[in-house]
Amino acid sequence: MPRFKITIEYDGTGLVGWQRQDNGPSVQAALEDAASAIIGHREDVLVQGAGRTDAGVHALGQVAHLDLDRSFDEKKLPLALNAHLPPSIRVLSAALVDDDFHARFSAIGRSYRYRIQTRRVASAISRGFVWHVGQDLDQSAMEEAAERLIGKHDFTSFRASYCQARSPIKTLDVLRFEAEEDGLALIAEAPSFLHHQVRNITGTLVQVGLGKWTANDVSEALAAKSRPAGGPTAPPEGLYLTAVTYPG
Repeated sequence: MPRFKITIEYDGTGLVGWQRQDNGPSVQAALEDAASAIIGHREDVLVQGAGRTDAGVHALGQVAHLDLDRSFDEKKLPLALNAHLPPSIRVLSAALVDDDFHARFSAIGRSYRYRIQTRRVASAISRGFVWHVGQDLDQSAMEEAAERLIGKHDFTSFRASYCQARSPIKTLDVLRFEAEEDGLALIAEAPSFLHHQVRNITGTLVQVGLGKWTANDVSEALAAKSRPAGGPTAPPEGLYLTAVTYPG
């Protein structure tokens, strides 16, 4: 059967996350239902994603693959799927790929953006799409602390206590800040991430920006290899999966 790679954008508000679950709507379930619909409900279609975003987390460049028992035009497939999807989930593009392509296991990099709003009054427009901190942050101090986390480390202090990854050792290639109109954004890039790693790092670095932590405190938390030693978990609504990269 033809295998397609699809790139997806979604608003995670009101969703239980990427993975199909019994307790509410998910991105995976919506895509699988849409795929089944366009082939006439003859059988269920499995859609496998590059990563499992949490409830409330958004995506600008999530990637998934699916096998269809009939051929589709690569340009028309997104239109066909979108006709059966809620407006909060859009398939941006589709490409025919080899049978051994896997959205998750073939990926060599993932990029996230976490948006932090610092203006005093929360925006009515961006509500649900940023973390409203509501006060100025010391970006220089946050950048100094972020440098302590770049590279290959044991990130036990910055992963969810129920994270199922076999190893807490990950390599952070990029961890930097960009200015935004009403605040700043944390950019994180790595081959893969632990559960809640970006949100836990963001929550910790905001403590630095507020003057409650120092860069040395972040280094000590990393060395402790214990989740209670790390900072708080930032809320999901500020987090976006922006891109997944593959060889070539």
